[in-house]
Amino acid sequence: MPLAPIPLASLRKLGVGLKRPEDVVVSRGGAVWASDQASACAEILPGGALRRVGRAGGAPNGINMDSAGRIVIANFGLGTAPTGPLQRLDPVTGEVLVLCDAIDGRTLVASNYPIVDRAGNVWCSHSTFDRAAAERGLADGFVYRVRPDGRAGKLADGFTFANGLALDADEAWLYVCQTMGRNVVRLPIRGDGTLGPAEPYGPVLGVPAFPKATPAERATFGATDGCGFDQDGNLWVTLVVANKIVAITPRREVVTILHDPAGEVMDWPTNVSWGGPDLCDLYIGSIRKDYVLHARSPVPGLPLVHQR
Repeated sequence: MPLAPIPLASLRKLGVGLKRPEDVVVSRGGAVWASDQASACAEILPGGALRRVGRAGGAPNGINMDSAGRIVIANFGLGTAPTGPLQRLDPVTGEVLVLCDAIDGRTLVASNYPIVDRAGNVWCSHSTFDRAAAERGLADGFVYRVRPDGRAGKLADGFTFANGLALDADEAWLYVCQTMGRNVVRLPIRGDGTLGPAEPYGPVLGVPAFPKATPAERATFGATDGCGFDQDGNLWVTLVVANKIVAITPRREVVTILHDPAGEVMDWPTNVSWGGPDLCDLYIGSIRKDYVLHARSPVPGLPLVHQR
């Protein structure tokens, strides 16, 4: 299918009233859930109302689902909580369990994004232990994994603010957005479950951000946030400060899908998620707005574990 740009005018606001809706996940049955700092996650009902569920504390950030329909939450550790664990929400009861709160004896403070593989392992990025230093390029971001039996361990480190994650259709590679590196890297998943060395996937996507930039200058900023594959193998990447969404094609070309230079509707887009019967309902999270955005995608999303 052609990877055509999405008109800004086609974007529709959903879930108005959310607090810091950084990410969206859509269940196999079509339920639309957003991360919500006022609860844990909120279901956006068909009429637009919110059904807030659970109490996560901190800042629920990236979210995903396991095959049982439970919502996995990477907590970024802001607000009411100084820590940033990996949590799991039961959307029926509202119970929030901690899946992992420390790696190598060190308390997690900034878990960012989780993704679940076919075997039920949860892969999660941890952005940094020092937010201010990370903005200056500190490379202390890492990826950890929690197995179905609860065992957890670090798989790779040395990332400049590890952010969004994606798995390709074959689960042969793990893709990691480096926000301060302004790029995406990928790591091979070996047969024994360990990760090989990182390699760049596509080009550096822009210049470092700087204050008081004009909309035209912001459009060149390359800070990456979230990512996700469509069914044609294009990796969609949100350029959060640029108010832009691009796709890296299998040929490593970069195509602009959406751009809101002034951030009037799409302001600081953080993640892309697909749902609906044809997986062409596109949802865009944000940390600047109190809603998520919906549009029709020109290409269906790659179904995640819980959507297969």
